[in-house]
Amino acid sequence: MSETKHSSGAVLRPAEIKAAERGGGARTIPLVNKRTGSTSILNGITSFEPGAAIPLHKHNCEESVMILEGRAIAEIDGVEHELGPLDTTWLPADVPHRFRNASDTEPMRIFWTYASVDATRTLIATGKTRSISAEHIKGGTE
Repeated sequence: MSETKHSSGAVLRPAEIKAAERGGGARTIPLVNKRTGSTSILNGITSFEPGAAIPLHKHNCEESVMILEGRAIAEIDGVEHELGPLDTTWLPADVPHRFRNASDTEPMRIFWTYASVDATRTLIATGKTRSISAEHIKGGTE
């Protein structure tokens, strides 16, 4: 079983949770969410194949991202930042950003947390908004 839920918390085992395909070489393992009993945060792990990126977007709440593995480029409000393992970002709501794998040969993984179980992603290119949790059920970012 991938998660054990109790009124006092949950134990989550990422290796046992099916990843949601995000397209373009990115896949996400949802961890803490409404299903596990959370009422205020979402978090999970997204893996990026070599050269993979997610589209420029913004959220309706704060987000923090930690690089777990590999090298990343974080584009935050038009400025690019090189990041390595354990480097961590904090983003206020409505700040356009994206992450991409800086390597053409090695994978990259991030651990992300949103400050709301009702977090949304709005793609800058299209203006389309979608629930973060819906992405993990159906996959994709469009």
